[in-house]
Amino acid sequence: MAASRGVILAAPSSGAGKTTVTLALLRLLAQRGVTVRGAKSGPDYIDPKFHEAACARVCLNLDAWAMTRARVAALAGAGAGAGAGAGEALLVIEGAMGLFDGAPPDGRGAVADLARDLALPVILVVDAGRMAQSVAPLVAGFAGHDPGVRVAGVILNKVGSARHARMLRRALEPLGLPVLGALPRRADLAMPSRHLGLVQAGERADLEDFLDRAAEALAKGVPGDRPFDLEALVALATGLPQAGDAPGIVSPAQRIAVAQDRAFAFAYPHLLRDWRAGGAEITLFSPLQDDPVPQADFVYLPGGYPELHAGRIAASEVFLASLRAHAETRPVYGECGGYMVLGEGLVDAEGTRHRMAGLLGLETSFQTRRMHLGYRRLRAGQGLMQGDWAGHEFHYATTLKAEGEALFQAWDAEGTRLEDMGLRRGHVAGSFAHVIDRA
Repeated sequence: MAASRGVILAAPSSGAGKTTVTLALLRLLAQRGVTVRGAKSGPDYIDPKFHEAACARVCLNLDAWAMTRARVAALAGAGAGAGAGAGEALLVIEGAMGLFDGAPPDGRGAVADLARDLALPVILVVDAGRMAQSVAPLVAGFAGHDPGVRVAGVILNKVGSARHARMLRRALEPLGLPVLGALPRRADLAMPSRHLGLVQAGERADLEDFLDRAAEALAKGVPGDRPFDLEALVALATGLPQAGDAPGIVSPAQRIAVAQDRAFAFAYPHLLRDWRAGGAEITLFSPLQDDPVPQADFVYLPGGYPELHAGRIAASEVFLASLRAHAETRPVYGECGGYMVLGEGLVDAEGTRHRMAGLLGLETSFQTRRMHLGYRRLRAGQGLMQGDWAGHEFHYATTLKAEGEALFQAWDAEGTRLEDMGLRRGHVAGSFAHVIDRA
């Protein structure tokens, strides 16, 4: 069974609490017996794992910049069937940044694009912690800005008291938009972060308790105010469009070994799904546990946090030796963190250099951090990643040395030509870009 209806949670800006509200809603719906799954707008690896924990179903990324409309529709309707019970399924999409914020120059890839392309209603999550009557012009402005984007309801977040909730609800009454609920301001619902986003779901020992607390807080609402109207939210969801022909990414080999642990956590679920759909057998292994590279025709080292585990990676002699042996005859591909591990050395934030695999002429450092962020158009004329790709770059590493043949020609979202990205040597290739889809 595929997901048949959907709704989008968006906000006026980043920091409004969309992720907390989304997780609370997913857990609450699952607790109430609704067949539900989450999706995440844009290039995000961390939030989807929280979605998966909240409702026990894989969360896919929907990227209106990097994917075609047909591809987005196909992914939106995919994957809800595993383990789902009878009845209709609901897709809850968590937006990124503000509702209309996207890539330069024109905001392409914004959550609003998903709302238009999928014809789904938007529930606006508003951080009301520092406002009262001013909530009305804010919501009215977003609701009226684009006739192709239908704001269908409001969730108030960080509400201080029942009196505060009444003031907000009264101010919003003339707009005719339902206020579905008011989530109280609570310190125990804050989510810890680090330099690439939230601390990963797998690193939180209290995750289940947090999800249950968030669901309870959303359901009950602000003490003295109304409880959350879950039935009204489900009723607002509308049907997903019929998915047409949208081919995925062709599997690079029959047997693929994928590194997966806290240092190598950033692999897009839709990428692995495409490979499996193409007949590939995927075996997961953990470099941090010093697993040897499994027997495979292709090794994929995804991004993650190698800088936080550089000492353990350097000490994982079985993993490194087997990776070097594999690379003598068969392909190895690394993205961002995986790319850095393929290099000769990685300098951590304290200035200690750790020896890496030495398969590429690359030295990177986190002692002096510099943010690199943005969508990328990529082109490889030959070799492992031959073709045109849409990707994204987000890291704080500084490149100290990059010697060898470049992997990609690169352009930013505005079409400006950038320096070539990545390296290739023999059977080994990698870059700081995360490939999202075929361009």
